[in-house]
Amino acid sequence: MTKTAGSAVDLTKVKPYGDTMNDGMTELTFTLPVPYGPEADEAARQLARKMGLDEPNAAFSKDLGQGFTFFVVYGKCQHSVDFTTIKVAKADVEVMSREECQDYIAKNIKRDVVIVGATTGTDAHTVGIDAIMNMKGFHGHYGLERYKGIEAVNLGSQVPNETLVAKAIELNADAIIVSQIVTQKDVHVLNLTNLVELVEAEGIRDKVVLACGGPRISYELAQELGYDAGFGAHTYAEDVASFILTEVVRRGLV
Repeated sequence: MTKTAGSAVDLTKVKPYGDTMNDGMTELTFTLPVPYGPEADEAARQLARKMGLDEPNAAFSKDLGQGFTFFVVYGKCQHSVDFTTIKVAKADVEVMSREECQDYIAKNIKRDVVIVGATTGTDAHTVGIDAIMNMKGFHGHYGLERYKGIEAVNLGSQVPNETLVAKAIELNADAIIVSQIVTQKDVHVLNLTNLVELVEAEGIRDKVVLACGGPRISYELAQELGYDAGFGAHTYAEDVASFILTEVVRRGLV
């Protein structure tokens, strides 16, 4: 069956789609601290029922050893959401292409825009910051290093917040961007909060655009922590550049 939403779809009662519209078919994967076997499969099915799935089926289970079992469970979700009422906080900016960003800089800023970025704290992951900053970018979306009119400085991973702020001051940066992948025990919240405090202590908060990103970062969370914007999954260099450039102009930082 073609998975195309037609005019018959009721957006006030949206449910998961499997084989037919509104069948509610859902796939779950999880691990339980129980030994592998028929009892484990039944435990997975009972848990799925309590999650609101009808006709749950433990389609796959695997012994992980030491009393743990992994499951793939299918079932029919009986709940729905009203899509028409959903509002998501996000950067209110028209995303420009790389070429449009370059034209915007030439027409409205008339100088190089300096953007300093890093993965900070103990976080050693560079995939996120590299996807935004490095020339090759990610998934066909070139990074900021390739943008004419942008001086992109990528400090890499495990950078202390103090080092990032010092570099931003040294280069008179227009923007600081931070990538956070590690989120266990909300360490990303503590680290991002500390960076804002350092920027404010240095007296440059009103002179620099602050943005953060990562798989657990939302625009709403970023603003709560004191950032100008947050970028989650499925965002690229042009999303970040468009926001920073328009924000630089809006705040009169040209």
